[in-house]
Amino acid sequence: MDWANLQLGVEAALTPTNILVCLIGVVIGTAVGVLPGIGPTATIALLLPITFNLDAVAALIMLAGIYYGAQYGGSTSAILLNVPGESSAAVTAIDGYQMARRGRAGQALATAALGSFFAGTVATVVLAVLAPPLSRAALAFGPAEYFSLVVLGLIASVALASGPMVKALAMIVLGLLLGTVGQDIYSGTPRFTFGSRELFDGLNFVSLAVGLFGVAEILRNLEAGGIARASVRKVQGLWLSKAELRQIVRPVLRGTGLGSLLGVLPGGGHVLASFASYAVEKRLSRRPETFGRGAIEGVAGPESANNAAAQTSFIPLLTLGLPAHPVMALLVGAFIIQGITPGPNVIQDEPVLVWGLIVSMWVGNILLVVLNLPLIGLWVRMLRVPYGVLFPAIIAFSAVGCYSLGLNAYDVLAVALFGVLGYFLVRMGCEPAPLLLGFVLGPLLEENLRRALIISRGDPSVFVSRPISLALLVLAAVAVVVAALPAIRRRREVVFAEDA
Repeated sequence: MDWANLQLGVEAALTPTNILVCLIGVVIGTAVGVLPGIGPTATIALLLPITFNLDAVAALIMLAGIYYGAQYGGSTSAILLNVPGESSAAVTAIDGYQMARRGRAGQALATAALGSFFAGTVATVVLAVLAPPLSRAALAFGPAEYFSLVVLGLIASVALASGPMVKALAMIVLGLLLGTVGQDIYSGTPRFTFGSRELFDGLNFVSLAVGLFGVAEILRNLEAGGIARASVRKVQGLWLSKAELRQIVRPVLRGTGLGSLLGVLPGGGHVLASFASYAVEKRLSRRPETFGRGAIEGVAGPESANNAAAQTSFIPLLTLGLPAHPVMALLVGAFIIQGITPGPNVIQDEPVLVWGLIVSMWVGNILLVVLNLPLIGLWVRMLRVPYGVLFPAIIAFSAVGCYSLGLNAYDVLAVALFGVLGYFLVRMGCEPAPLLLGFVLGPLLEENLRRALIISRGDPSVFVSRPISLALLVLAAVAVVVAALPAIRRRREVVFAEDA
């Protein structure tokens, strides 16, 4: 661990302003985690315009707090209402809700909070230890290696996306095509602009993200009748006995390790981590028949896994500049808005930003465990807010935010167009997340492809003649083959069907 830069991070994260934005981020994240149908992706997309007026460190601290705060908040409605507020909390609802029905809601919530705190803290240490050496290793990558790495990331995101692989691949291709709109990166020639000057700089990332995830999600919720309301009994006994603490120690440790490993995978790593942890705990349990009937291990393992995965998903972003999933893609957009190019040079060029962000995760985890349990009553009462009041405010807020970025009404129109597009894509069974990844990574893919071919004077064998590039392409091919195997394909369908 780089102790000198860690000290820089401590000084940056512990300023009053950054502690405040971290608090705001984790509170907003917990709230959107509690409310089903919103989620961190849509919330971060909606709040991106606000970060334009913040400095880079504060902006990234707040957005990251929203993300890992949502992992905490999703467990509250899952346990008390059997309604997961966030996708990774779907497994927590299985045994957490049964514990609540048996009068043990307090113990379930305490288990989720303690497991999440421990896992988040350990995973942040893993991030701090692994990020510098991985970043230094990435500096040895040339254009060919970066092209192959992006290909691997896109293929892996297709393999791990929910729904049919063909549709996920189609979304990736559509995202890549949308990423080519604008001026050619070398010649400056307009492409696919149809004579519109507004498109010369390419499609607005914020408008696309807000439309695909914010507006489209609102349209889906309105179609479904809004967010379900429910009454919740008073929660008591917000602590665990010594016997219960002993019961959760091993599941928390296993979930933390599993989540830390799976969090770096492209796609839904945090979702896969929670399902994998539940399967492991059920298989290793001496009382597997209790799972699904209120087993405390069924809450401890998945909650630890999804929070550990949430933290380690920052590793590919900070070391390679590659997003592991849509939230990280939005954070890439936040980097770009702040004038920072994500990649392996970020750790060396912006040590205060990177290490301030890492240290803020420790601060955020402490704030979450302190705030979550006392404010459970507040989070649950939020579920009683009529959705008819929420959605007009969200729409107005997002429109004003997107307009304020460039003072261009075209950006607001783009939000509406992408919102309608996102709604119809979901109706057709197409997940918009791979589209966003393709849009973000498309320019990077094209730039490194053309740069590698220019250096090799048009010889395409450069991608297989360099060992690292060849290894990455082989891994991409293996990912496609493995995901296409009948047994793996059936397992994917079962997992994501349970998630839905």
